Amino acid sequence: MNSLLLAGGRVIDPASRFDAVADLLVSDGKIAAIGEGASAQKFADLERVDVSGLVVCPGLIDLHVHLREPGQSAKETIATGTAAAARGGFTSIVCMPNTSPTIDNPGTVVLIHEKAEREGLVNVYVTGAISKNIDGKEMAPIGSLKQAGVVAITDDGHCVQDNELMRRALEYAKMFDLPVMDHCQDYSLVTDGVMHEGYWSTALGLRGWPAAGEEMIVARNILLAELTGTRVHCQHLSTAGSVQLLREARKRGVPISGEACPHHFVLTDAAIAGSEKFWATDGQGIFGSGSGSAPMCPAWPSYDTNFKMNPPLRSARDREAILEGLVDGTLEILGSDHAPHCDYEKEVEFDYAPFGITGLETELALSLMQLYHTKRLGLADLIAKFTVAPARLLGLPKGVLRPGADGDVTVFDPDREWTFEREQTASKSYNSPFYGWWLRGKAVMTVVGGKVVWREREAEVTV
Repeated sequence: MNSLLLAGGRVIDPASRFDAVADLLVSDGKIAAIGEGASAQKFADLERVDVSGLVVCPGLIDLHVHLREPGQSAKETIATGTAAAARGGFTSIVCMPNTSPTIDNPGTVVLIHEKAEREGLVNVYVTGAISKNIDGKEMAPIGSLKQAGVVAITDDGHCVQDNELMRRALEYAKMFDLPVMDHCQDYSLVTDGVMHEGYWSTALGLRGWPAAGEEMIVARNILLAELTGTRVHCQHLSTAGSVQLLREARKRGVPISGEACPHHFVLTDAAIAGSEKFWATDGQGIFGSGSGSAPMCPAWPSYDTNFKMNPPLRSARDREAILEGLVDGTLEILGSDHAPHCDYEKEVEFDYAPFGITGLETELALSLMQLYHTKRLGLADLIAKFTVAPARLLGLPKGVLRPGADGDVTVFDPDREWTFEREQTASKSYNSPFYGWWLRGKAVMTVVGGKVVWREREAEVTV
């Protein structure tokens, strides 16, 4: 393999607390050296890339992605999904099991691994289902799934309602050292809700989805994690109550964690009414409502189904609580919940449209804008939520830049201004609410196993 020298960038590795302007050398698919040792080594096939003024960090990890294969390739494929990941700066993604057929048996796990090896641009890790056919009635063969190579189990897109089944699944998962990730939704409370229950659901005449519908299952998971000692991860949390429950449980030492998605800490339910506007009030990409002169996003029509997601967009109070949870460490991990759908599926009445949006290509920029550029988090703390934290939860050999580690590297410009346009996406689907948005922060190079799989701009190269 060729050797790659990334010269002059700000290298940030939260795992080792390294943060300095330095050279980084990747050779034979591994991190070879950082600092003076990197530039001193000589290779006949060395490619030198000047990354001055850019941030160099461990390859970003997204632990919540729907690749839709097998069975739903009209929405996304492993090839297009991993291309979108690379474009967004992600070197590793974790795919969810709600495919067709579901990932509830070893054969499907092997199928995805083989296809990802042939067609994927980035590392693809697989989760298995908690229950057969993710219908919450009978436990999936957790031991066999572990042997086939899954990194966690989840019924994402669905939620196990039977508490006894969930308890036994946690006990089995602990035996095989597998974390359990859960989509927190109490069906008896949510019923047929399509948006957050509150002022805007009443004003728009749409069926409401109460915050308690999420919080009930978060509380259940806390109790079961405490009972069994199994690691439980609550996916895409969206309410203030969920954050508070998690905060209190973690203080008691309960093995439970949570993640946040950019759409939940950027938008609120007012977006569905077309009434929420964001502005770059000082030209620096800081979110806030006001009368600034640089619109961050185009005008939104009401009842836009690209704002329909599960869990739904919540109130301003909930959004602020998610941000607080990210800042104080209650929420350790950021993920996209990348959920592609065909245009024709979304081009229906709000009630009938499927839940979900794409997110791999915008989540880094939105996170930088809401967390870093607003001075809520430093760069190292933000990067940790995309690297060392998800790697630690799932036991992945990723998320670090120490010599000998896999040569997965992300290079991004935290100040790069750009507009996300529909024709730019690498995904097969276009169900994003962020088209036309002015964004700040962008991945410019993605390196997987020492190979450049995405490059936004041609930097200075010396061979």
